[in-house]
Amino acid sequence: MKEEVLRVKHRIKGKDDYSFDFHSHPEYEIYFFHKGSCRYLIHNKIYDLEPGDILLMDGLTMHRPNFDPNMDYVRSLLHFSPEWIKGLLEELGCMYLIEVFQKLHHCLIRTNESEQSKKLEGLIYQLSELKNKTDDHDELAETEMKVLFIQILIKVYQLGQLVSLKIPNQKGDKIEHAENIANYIQHNYMKKLTLITIAEALNLSKSYVSHVFKEMTGYTVMEYVMGCRLTQVKYLLEMEPNKAIHEIAYECGFESASHFSRYFNEKIGVTAREYRKMRLQS
Repeated sequence: MKEEVLRVKHRIKGKDDYSFDFHSHPEYEIYFFHKGSCRYLIHNKIYDLEPGDILLMDGLTMHRPNFDPNMDYVRSLLHFSPEWIKGLLEELGCMYLIEVFQKLHHCLIRTNESEQSKKLEGLIYQLSELKNKTDDHDELAETEMKVLFIQILIKVYQLGQLVSLKIPNQKGDKIEHAENIANYIQHNYMKKLTLITIAEALNLSKSYVSHVFKEMTGYTVMEYVMGCRLTQVKYLLEMEPNKAIHEIAYECGFESASHFSRYFNEKIGVTAREYRKMRLQS
């Protein structure tokens, strides 16, 4: 089985080997928060997490955790390709188990560390142990993993039915302002943006925009702008294979081909041309 089809990590602590840049990926994700202090930004929404919280994400929506490095940061992660499990779900007539990823794109389930959430964690642990011991060509083990994974999806679905998928949240002014800034950037990243233009558009001061966004999300306004541009570039490289790379870069807000090339290579690790080739061959 290919590595990118299913990745499961139980109770990762601290930074581990993961990047905490604003990012996206083609796999669906189940994120289970266990311990620490974490504010999670997904697209233009900010979630203040509590132990036991589960985030469901379609992966393509840009996201990033902002956690306190002075506290333990413990979470479990599952990344999976819907294509890997789709055939079995169709056979069983339960495609509804992954509809939440397709329709809502992202949502929060607040379990308050219930007994059901502990059972879910037990299943994640079993799947993690099995995957770590499994040879890529072991068909029986892959079947066992799919059965375990469907049990995980069922448990997540049940938890989602027990609590509201949209948690009522009494948001403070700072979170609302940070979300408004993110929303404005999401709709205008292809234009020339500066702290001044964003602040003026939202009737806020330049210093406040800079400070509140950094405090609420963990990174600067311009880092977020560049992250939005990069995500759209990655999407268009794959969706419009015949369009020139420099045209895509300009369309997404990059003002210079040389700056785009350096930035893309630095963040992705390969050139845009190599990335497009890999995605079209996968």
